[in-house]
Amino acid sequence: MGLKTFKPYTKSTRGTILVDRSDLWKGKPFKSLVSPKKSMKGRNNNGHITSINRAGGHKKMYRHIDFYRKKFDTPASVERIEYDPNRSCHIMLVKFKDNTYAYYLAPQKIKVGDQVENGPKKEIKIGNCMPLHDIPVGIDIHNVEIQPGGGGKLARSAGTSVTISGVDGSYSLIKLASGEVRKIDSRSLATIGVLSNPDQKNIKIGKAGRSRWLGRKPHTRGVVKNPVDHPHGGGEGKSAGGRHPVSPTGQSAKGLKTRDNKRTDKFIVKRRNKRKDTK
Repeated sequence: MGLKTFKPYTKSTRGTILVDRSDLWKGKPFKSLVSPKKSMKGRNNNGHITSINRAGGHKKMYRHIDFYRKKFDTPASVERIEYDPNRSCHIMLVKFKDNTYAYYLAPQKIKVGDQVENGPKKEIKIGNCMPLHDIPVGIDIHNVEIQPGGGGKLARSAGTSVTISGVDGSYSLIKLASGEVRKIDSRSLATIGVLSNPDQKNIKIGKAGRSRWLGRKPHTRGVVKNPVDHPHGGGEGKSAGGRHPVSPTGQSAKGLKTRDNKRTDKFIVKRRNKRKDTK
């Protein structure tokens, strides 16, 4: 799989770059593992907008992904690799020996017909899931649990992975993509491999309509609104806002540290890398 470009017959196709999905399953998803997904359009249960610039978008069904991988010691074969509109990486349909099916996140280099297994002391092979204490240092892993039995939480988007950088007693030291090093209980499960669809980051939307298909509405800058609609609004003529940049609700938009979870501070060995200014 690679990238797809188009001849510049129109202004939109001139700049469009998409992921080539010709190798993926072309039929419908597995019926018993999907359910209707209601679009919330950025609103909460009271109908109030809580996430701005979200509405519309194409209809889609939700694929029920097994992030827990608790079916131990039962080999499964990869039946097909599918596109999932609800996430950036691809997914795979696996069939177990007892004729049951499940959706898993698909890592890179996995093929239809490959065998995957869950459980302790399994082979170090792409797609296999096992506790952290059974995985050697330096191996790329994804779908990592933060608490044993809590389901995979870390490294679930396209092209991502984390690595085990060491062991500290009953904890494994996990280096995240951000540069943060965190202690996680070694009984937590993780899956071997780097997640599929690494070209997701190279997509160029090409036209406004494709953003609307994805449920993204046009974004209006705060400085061109009225004071009643945004803290940056108002003023005679063009204005730079007259204050430090904030969100529509007044929260600082640049530089404010929003992490407030002292309970888990003890598990962070090294903070994430600071972002470099791109000038």
